[in-house]
Amino acid sequence: MTLPAPDAGAPDAEPQGPAPAGPVQDPPGAGADPFAEPTERVTPRWTAALSLANGSVWVGWYGPIQVLLALQAAELAPAGWSKESVLAWVTGIGAAVSLVANPLFGALSDRTVSRFGRRTPWVVAGVLGGAAGLVLLALARDVTTMVLGWCVVQLALNATFAAVVAAVPDRVPVRQRGGVGGWLGVSQTLGIVLGTGLAMAAGGITAGYLACALFTVLAVAPYVLLRQDTPLPAARRPPFSWRGFAAGFWIDPRVHRDFGWAWLTRFLINLGNALALLYLLYYFRDVLYAGDGEKAASGVLVVTALNAVLLLATVVVGGVWSDRVGRRKPFVLWAGVVMAFAAGIMAFWQSWTGVLVAAALLGIGFGVFTSVDFALMADVLPAAAHRGKDLGVINIANSLPQVAAPALAAPLVNHLGGYPVLYLVSAGVGLLGAVLVGRIRGVA
Repeated sequence: MTLPAPDAGAPDAEPQGPAPAGPVQDPPGAGADPFAEPTERVTPRWTAALSLANGSVWVGWYGPIQVLLALQAAELAPAGWSKESVLAWVTGIGAAVSLVANPLFGALSDRTVSRFGRRTPWVVAGVLGGAAGLVLLALARDVTTMVLGWCVVQLALNATFAAVVAAVPDRVPVRQRGGVGGWLGVSQTLGIVLGTGLAMAAGGITAGYLACALFTVLAVAPYVLLRQDTPLPAARRPPFSWRGFAAGFWIDPRVHRDFGWAWLTRFLINLGNALALLYLLYYFRDVLYAGDGEKAASGVLVVTALNAVLLLATVVVGGVWSDRVGRRKPFVLWAGVVMAFAAGIMAFWQSWTGVLVAAALLGIGFGVFTSVDFALMADVLPAAAHRGKDLGVINIANSLPQVAAPALAAPLVNHLGGYPVLYLVSAGVGLLGAVLVGRIRGVA
C-alpha cells in the first residue's frame, strides 16, 4: 500500500542496508524485507494462532477485572477503607501503567533484533511476566502487593498485546486486514468471557488467578511455534538516541493528518460506547426496576449476552465485507451512526424493550466498527519502521475513554439531567466520531 503525502514517511524512517542471509533453519520470512508492505495472504492457521494469542491477553486481563480483583479487594480492604475504594485505586493505577506500557513496548519491539523476529520475543516475555503477576496476585495478602501484582500484569500483558497487534500490518496484506481484524475481535470477546468463566469456576481467588495464568501461557504456544515473524536485520535497525526515542511518541497530526483523524475517530466512538455502557447496572436499578438490585443484575446479564452474540455475529462479516469491496470509511461511518442511534434509544425509550433494541444495535455497530476500524488504522500508519509504536499510540484511543468516561458521566447523571442527558451525550460524541472519519483522505 502507498499512502499519499503527507501521511507517507517510511523512507525517512528506515535506514537502508543489506539484509544478511540467515541460516537455513531460520523462520519463514527471515530473508524478507521487514519494512515492505505485505502482499502474500496469511493462512487460516496463522490467523487462528494469532487470535488465540490475542485471546490469552484478554483472559489474563478480564478474569481479574470482572471477578477476582473485586473479590480480593473486599477481602483485603484495610480498616477505614471500602472495597470500592480499594478496587478503584488498584484498577486506576493499573490503567495508568497500561497507557504508558502499550506504546513503549510497541516501540521496543520495532527495534528488536532477534532470529525469532521483532514481535515474538515480546509475546513470550509478556505472557511469562503476566503469568508471574497473576501468581503474585494469587499470593497477595495486602493491598500493596495487590497493586504491585496488577501493575506487573498490566505492564507485561501490554507487551504481548502490542506485539500481537503489530504483527497484523507486518504480515497481513491490505485486502485481508478486515477479516483478520474481525477474528481478533472474536478472540477478544471470547477471551473476556473465558477469563470471567475461569475466574468463577476455578473455586476461589487463588485458584482463579492460577487458572488464568496457565491459560495465558499455553494459549500463545501455537503462534510462537509457527515461527513466522520476520526478523529485523541489525544493519536496518534505526540509530538510537534517548531524545529521539522519546520524541517518537508524538505523531504530529498536522503532518500525518490521516493518522490524526483516524485516532480521533476511534477515541470519540469508543468514548461514546463507554458512556453508554458505564452505568448500565445503575440505569436498570434506578430507572427500570425502582431499586431492585437483583432484577437489575439479571437484566444486565441478559443485555450483555445479547450484545456479545450480535457483536460476534457481525465482527468477522463486517471485516471480510470491507476487504471484498476495498473500502473502510463507509463501514466505520455507518457503524458509528448505528451505535449513536442505539444510545439515543436509551435516552428516549426507557423500557425493557427499548434497552434490548439498543443492546442489539450496539452489538451490531460495535462488531463492524471493531474489525473495520482496526484495518483502517493499520492502513494509515505513518511508517513501516515503527508500526508497533504507532499502533501503541492508537491503542491509547481505546484505553483513554475508559478513564475519561467516569469523569464525564458522573456530573451528567448527578447534576445535568440524569440518564437521558448521559445517553444523548453518548450519542452525540459517537456520531461526531463517525462523521469525522470522512476527513481521512488516504483510505477509501
